[in-house]
Amino acid sequence: MFRPLEGRRVIDLTQVLAGPYCAYQLAILGADVIKVEPPEGGDWARAGGADAALGQAGMGTGYLTQNAGKRSLAVDLKTPEGRDIVLALADTADVFLENFRPGTAERLGLGFEAIRARNPAIVYASLSAYGQDGPMGARPAYDHVIQAVSGIMQLTGDPATLPNKVGAPYIDYATGLNGALAVLAALMERDRTGAGQQVDVAMLDTAMLLMASHMTVEAVTGVAPKASGNAAFSGSPASGVFETADGLLALAANNDRQFPRLARAIGRPDLVDDPRYRTLNDRLEHAAAFKAELQSAFRQATAAEWEDRLAAADVPAGRVRNLGETMALPQMAAREVMAAYDLPGDVEGKPRRIAAPTLGFKANGERPRAAGSPPALGQDTDAVLAGLGRSPAEIARLRAAGVIR
Repeated sequence: MFRPLEGRRVIDLTQVLAGPYCAYQLAILGADVIKVEPPEGGDWARAGGADAALGQAGMGTGYLTQNAGKRSLAVDLKTPEGRDIVLALADTADVFLENFRPGTAERLGLGFEAIRARNPAIVYASLSAYGQDGPMGARPAYDHVIQAVSGIMQLTGDPATLPNKVGAPYIDYATGLNGALAVLAALMERDRTGAGQQVDVAMLDTAMLLMASHMTVEAVTGVAPKASGNAAFSGSPASGVFETADGLLALAANNDRQFPRLARAIGRPDLVDDPRYRTLNDRLEHAAAFKAELQSAFRQATAAEWEDRLAAADVPAGRVRNLGETMALPQMAAREVMAAYDLPGDVEGKPRRIAAPTLGFKANGERPRAAGSPPALGQDTDAVLAGLGRSPAEIARLRAAGVIR
């Protein structure tokens, strides 16, 4: 199995989505990720979700998404003994990951300088809404707030309905991916120099970088990008979303090489010789008439038929699907984007098998996946503390005192 982080240890103090998703990537890559959670309730994402029984069992769908392959240590960081446990764990770690509001880790005695003083080779990663510095750094936020602040809501959807939030918490997950990249880069630098590293990952930074091309346009030309609905970013009139006999088709014939193939595939080879449409600039000049020609043709067959015809003609196109339809595609099974896990313990008296996402790539022909299921709250507390040399009697005392679970 592809496990490049085998032998590395990550102390994961993060909760909800972005931070846990970052640590999840590292767990799939083979790291020993110890998830540190409050004894009462654990990670906030354990509760709620679309399946009430799972939420009541502390296995909410939001939690299940990004915590497979980790170990759970339930410890109260607000107690001196709880903090000492985490400090002792940091002594054994390669990576220390937190997503508190800036300043909180320092107040807990778990900031970068405190951890580095004990473990000079530590990679310390902080994920936050706005970053560890700047005039907005101390502010809290969630994904939809960052969507509003970043400007993406003013660029999403039909201009008549602005602002529109992107349907998924994509900034959270992109920040998690950005965080995993930062940690991997910091580990390589630490291995090269022997010195500890501090990385600072912000949701707002990530959101802006997801709009990289828009930012370049604004910065270089001063022209503010505008919402364009379902039109393609290329601006090509042979790209966008078109009605078919039974649904919608997304088309992306962006250049002059693709246009003749498109024209033949839709049964209109005459369009190639029409002087209004010979080049991209010609088609842009007569965009309304050209789109009307395409729309008339596409209404003659179903979206699925057009998808197959255009694929055979090497023209990028796809039927507009809902999530369930896409997840049911044989392509998804072939790519192994989801992995199945058996949950620890029963839910409502029955074993539960769940599916969770894997990494965004294959390695050596296989999709890396987590080595174990998402852990129950405190499932590994005793084992982790025993690994720190704590005796059964000491573990029992800490549990009775409410320091651990």
